[in-house]
Amino acid sequence: MNQDFLKQERFETRICCPLCQRDLVMNWQRDNIPYFGEIMYLTARCQCSFRFADTMILSSKEPMRYEMPVETLEDLNARVIRSTSGTIRIPEMGATIEPGSVSESYVTNIEGVLHRVRDVLMTASRWVQGDEAKSSRSQELLCMLEEVIEGNKKITVIVEDPLGNSAIISKKAKAVKLSKEEAEKLNTGMIVFDVDKTELMHDVSDNVQPHGGN
Repeated sequence: MNQDFLKQERFETRICCPLCQRDLVMNWQRDNIPYFGEIMYLTARCQCSFRFADTMILSSKEPMRYEMPVETLEDLNARVIRSTSGTIRIPEMGATIEPGSVSESYVTNIEGVLHRVRDVLMTASRWVQGDEAKSSRSQELLCMLEEVIEGNKKITVIVEDPLGNSAIISKKAKAVKLSKEEAEKLNTGMIVFDVDKTELMHDVSDNVQPHGGN
């Protein structure tokens, strides 16, 4: 894509609707969000009900990992900035929140992250009601989450981002630059415009994975 287009604040392009083949207008909106950097919103809506929305990152920083021990109720208030390229891990639970093509960016705190994980676990527990082992594991993880939220159990929260747009804001958080090899193993979760390669890359679907083992 021509980089002159990407420098504009707002513009439109036309594509063919993948469902009905009508002429479809694609809206591009440039923005700058603290911690997330320069971005471009892409949206399109067709008369046939086809909708499309995505986010394209126009800038990137050094790939980073933030690791924070959550030991007290005060730690639950630590700010978490999660961009659409951020991966969140809780090793003690075997839980991983990976980005994908429909992942969302948000600013929350540690407790907010735990509530998101709890919502997924509650949904998963309903899916595996017929499997005694998996159901038991889901309940075990839910109990662990409640203990953490009440300040009775310690965990570690890790945020990794190959584009450096995610972070944990706390004096207790340890920030480490990821190696090139470590960064390449992470999903980016959105369309990324690489000015060095002048091409668009698109990642896979969004998912949260509470693993079965300890």
